[in-house]
Amino acid sequence: MTYAIKDYNQEHMARGKGLSLPISFKQSVEICSFIRNKSVNDAKKILNGVLTKKSIIPFKRFNSDMGHKSKIGPGRYPIKASGEIVKLLESIEANAQFKGLNTSDLMIINISVNKAQKTWHYGRKRRRKAKRTNIELVVEEKKKEDKVVKGEKTDIKQKEESKKMPVKKQEGKEK
Repeated sequence: MTYAIKDYNQEHMARGKGLSLPISFKQSVEICSFIRNKSVNDAKKILNGVLTKKSIIPFKRFNSDMGHKSKIGPGRYPIKASGEIVKLLESIEANAQFKGLNTSDLMIINISVNKAQKTWHYGRKRRRKAKRTNIELVVEEKKKEDKVVKGEKTDIKQKEESKKMPVKKQEGKEK
């Protein structure tokens, strides 16, 4: 399987794919652009809010003839696509947990959407193509940085300052 991301670190990252998902390509593009660079927990909260119609996905690219929502602009509740992406996020969390990563610190660093191969729906009167979408997702474990109090100096800063200070040579007894 090939992935869109090139610099994949085996130790701190987990990845997965959803192949031929029966969801709209345009809606999945908007959802993925909205949850990119967010933590997995935040993304799941947002998408579960969409499933209960509490939060809205803003549509930036595919928004022609779309109604506006208050304080957001053009937006919708893509319920079916959100449900499939939540399942994919839970699968990625399981992959990360299997690798030994901390699932509370996972950040979505890459999420890409592509059109999948079209399948035919045959019927008596009409033939039409079903919508299919591929989604690729890569998450990374982000380490929480320690907050430094303003008055305190860290060990690194103290070492840098000691290097900057000139060393005084002691003039003493010479033999």
